[in-house]
Amino acid sequence: MSEVMQDVEVVQRSVADGVALLTLNRPDRLNAWTVEMEHAYFGLLEQCASSPEVRVIVVTGSGRGFCAGADMQDLQALGDGNVDVSAHAAERRAQTFPLSIPKPIIAAINGACAGIGLVQALMCDLRFAAAGAKLTTAFARRGLVAEHGISWLLPRLIGPERALDLLLSGRVVLAEEAQSLGVVNRVIAPERLLDEALDYARELASCCSPASMATIKRQVYADLQRDLPDALQEADRLMLESFAAPDFVEGVTSFLERRDPRFAALSG
Repeated sequence: MSEVMQDVEVVQRSVADGVALLTLNRPDRLNAWTVEMEHAYFGLLEQCASSPEVRVIVVTGSGRGFCAGADMQDLQALGDGNVDVSAHAAERRAQTFPLSIPKPIIAAINGACAGIGLVQALMCDLRFAAAGAKLTTAFARRGLVAEHGISWLLPRLIGPERALDLLLSGRVVLAEEAQSLGVVNRVIAPERLLDEALDYARELASCCSPASMATIKRQVYADLQRDLPDALQEADRLMLESFAAPDFVEGVTSFLERRDPRFAALSG
């Protein structure tokens, strides 16, 4: 079952086979980030979260880049003092918003991924990158700091020493090095990137319980701030709840009957 494509100027959305594809859509600017794009992207994520047709989300960029960072015209306006910085910040959601979406989000990094573009990729749950794609934090080279929670998330992904290397130097790393550092999960030939990301997403959508995936995502991010005894206590509580849930019965029954599971869409 699929939904009709919804086309927003700066972000496109289509849904098929339980997978929503969101495409950052400013190819002439390498999908440089603007407040308009942010509102559109986060709004579509919110729609995906509430849609029973969507079980997994894939995010990519149109053209040659994923997102080359903040639009330079916006940065120049901030630097010239032509924008009320406090008001500008107040009208925006936290960039960690994607972490609160109760469905897996997969970034298909098809090209340049810099600054706030890298932040957006890191706020996805998994990252697949095209071979040769260039990634950089960039902030220190623009006189900026580790913005939007990247100083919290990146060290948790790759350790503080590697995170500091990328943050302090702002150097460009290719997808292959990014994989060795642990920044991306897979490196894929550019012509196969989106197909493989969508194939992976479709497998999650067809084989895995939406309720289980939502709970697991919430556990993983919450446990980053828990000690082990508290994490174990919460896991045990959730495990007992899962034994009484319909998806557990369906998961076991479908396995014994050697058929694909028929899990219900995520409710609420």
